[in-house]
Amino acid sequence: MDINFNKISEYIPYLLNGVWTTLGLALIASLGGILLAFIYALIMRRQTVFSKIIKQIIDVFRGTPVAFQLTFLHLALPQLFPILTFSPWVSASIVFILNSAAYMAEIIRAGIDQISKGQIEAAHCLGLSQSDITKDIIIPQAISNILPAMINEFITLIKETSIVSFIGLTDLMRRSTIVQGTTFRYFESLIIVGVTYYLLTKTISLAGSNLERKFKYD
Repeated sequence: MDINFNKISEYIPYLLNGVWTTLGLALIASLGGILLAFIYALIMRRQTVFSKIIKQIIDVFRGTPVAFQLTFLHLALPQLFPILTFSPWVSASIVFILNSAAYMAEIIRAGIDQISKGQIEAAHCLGLSQSDITKDIIIPQAISNILPAMINEFITLIKETSIVSFIGLTDLMRRSTIVQGTTFRYFESLIIVGVTYYLLTKTISLAGSNLERKFKYD
């Protein structure tokens, strides 16, 4: 059995530095996706032309693979429109924000629908504007209702962003591929990457559970 971690020991710091790319992209995509999903959800609550457009956008992003979306934006569109040439970071951020928003929008809309209509009617009676009602009543309660889904989405993004190696971003998986090409040691580098992903998602899951309990008891 040919397993020897000493043969890649000098590359371990290089591998682990990919964590910052993975976490950074997942955080940007998660926060941007949730913000955009709130906008989607608020628009879709009203039956307008804009709500129909948003639903079509969501349908496209939920109906195509992330790998297709990423390579289409980063490689295909610049072929037709050179002005749309972005860095790998920007392309990945745009795609994962839009993709995350597509999946979170319905969840957020359901979270908003759980809010008692009596609260909103009472706020109107007290003279609060729609923007104040949205900011002070709807959004805080919706976040509390969908907190578990938000945490799960962040964990999902940590794993899904591994495909950014397609466009050259040096995340965990891309660095593993580079190390494999240099050392021809596949098992060792993949074990390190797999354990790192597991520890990341497990830590975030535990932190999310603690946060959920805090919200519940507060």
